Amino acid sequence: MQDHVYELEKRHCDIVAQYEEEIKRLRGLLDARGVPHAPDAASLVPTAPQPRGTGGNSSRASSPTRTRAERLPPPDAAAHQAQRGAPGAEASWPPTKRVKTNGSGAGAQTGESRGPRMKREEREPKRPSTFAPPDPDPPAAPESSAKEDETRMETAAEANKPAAPSEPVPAPENAAEEPTEPSQALKKEGSDWVAVYNPKAQPALDVSLVHTLMHDSVVCCVRFSPDGKFLATGCNRAANIYDSKTGAKTCVLQDASSDSEGDLYIRSVCFSPDGKYLATGAEDRQIRIWDIVEKKIKTTLTGHKQEIYSLEYSQDGRILASGSGDKTVRIWDMESGTPIHVLYTSPGLNYGPGVTAIALSPDGRLVAAGALDTFVRVWDTKTGKLRCRLKGHKDSIYSVAFMPDGQTLVSGSLDKTIKLWDLSCITRSLDSMDDEISNPSMCISTFTGHKDYVLSVSCSPQGRWIASGSKDRSVQFWDPRSGQSQLVLQGHKNSVIAINLSQTGNLLATGSGDFNARIWSYENTS
Repeated sequence: MQDHVYELEKRHCDIVAQYEEEIKRLRGLLDARGVPHAPDAASLVPTAPQPRGTGGNSSRASSPTRTRAERLPPPDAAAHQAQRGAPGAEASWPPTKRVKTNGSGAGAQTGESRGPRMKREEREPKRPSTFAPPDPDPPAAPESSAKEDETRMETAAEANKPAAPSEPVPAPENAAEEPTEPSQALKKEGSDWVAVYNPKAQPALDVSLVHTLMHDSVVCCVRFSPDGKFLATGCNRAANIYDSKTGAKTCVLQDASSDSEGDLYIRSVCFSPDGKYLATGAEDRQIRIWDIVEKKIKTTLTGHKQEIYSLEYSQDGRILASGSGDKTVRIWDMESGTPIHVLYTSPGLNYGPGVTAIALSPDGRLVAAGALDTFVRVWDTKTGKLRCRLKGHKDSIYSVAFMPDGQTLVSGSLDKTIKLWDLSCITRSLDSMDDEISNPSMCISTFTGHKDYVLSVSCSPQGRWIASGSKDRSVQFWDPRSGQSQLVLQGHKNSVIAINLSQTGNLLATGSGDFNARIWSYENTS
């Protein structure tokens, strides 16, 4: 069986290599013609590929290697209409905007309504590319003439041009008219955003937009400083720091020594507990520790073999945890700059699931990692031993966060759900544990309501709220006690890739594929 899996893995790697060579050749043609092209944002999120088998069948592999041209398949139209609700049916929660259609079924889309996802060549030509994981089955490399290649690349370049936020998106044919919008009493509107309250929950939260921070590329990550006074964002080739109160950009951190050719997205940022340093993780597999005042690199941590997707300092600043597509979590000693532990998702094997997100418990004793194989793994940072694998999600996990009590873990998945896990049985007996715990009952709650992938989760400092960002372009606030969504916040024009709740104030930061980061304020009203 191992030989068979290894053969599948080898075959898949050959296919990926062939496909990447073809993409490189096509990009060369585009560059030779002097046509600017934006990166396909789908390539910026780690996704487990599947090697293509014979007869149209595919067998899942665990390698996280991805290519830049893979796309999401269109969902089943009947299932999509059932999810959105037929005309005359009871309005579903969370709400979506109305789509007006003409007699032929084509229509203009208002607000943030989503129709079935279309292939790139079928999209509105100037729509920004969506930052979301692509179809895990990579297409075979095309065989075509040079003229056909040039035509295809011109079409792709046009499709990748960002559009103004107000540009309408055509609704697909056969799109049903959506339920009427909620009454004014159940929503709060801004100039280009709206917060829609759950009619089944007592309103207990007031949200307002504070700042819109424009960027030159997709915003991959956002993180507040420990005192909440600053916000760091990661985008292409740079990490930016903003004043949370004024919205002014105070610092730009960019490594001039890095290769200036191509893209270099900053996937994760994290402030040190004293706020003096910012750790950044990027596509070039390096972790840079920046002295913010000097705007210089203090330390570079090397060792990961693939992109770094997640970073987090312990509250005492003694260790830094990092998660990578190379199937490992590393625990770094920040005094010496050396790894204390290298934690493998599949120990002893040359294949396994890539790590997409990590979180440290408040006491720094546990590190949780979300992976592409639907498991959340929890290790003891002191001993490096795996303590449990949490099984419950039905698709890859893209975000994890500890609640302030250190006993509860939150995870967000591509299965569109958020789960709460009770880890008290681990924390109570951590020093005396010998074996790994596997207990499905550790999942205490599942939140459903997002219409697409959940890409990021964050917890408020007192544990009163859990916020989630999704590919459906919305943010939802959840009450962890009742499991109900309090409100849906709609304002971004593309996927909400990253969110972060300040741990010292009532501020929420969001980063999106629409090239914007936003700072919101929220206030408890009950």
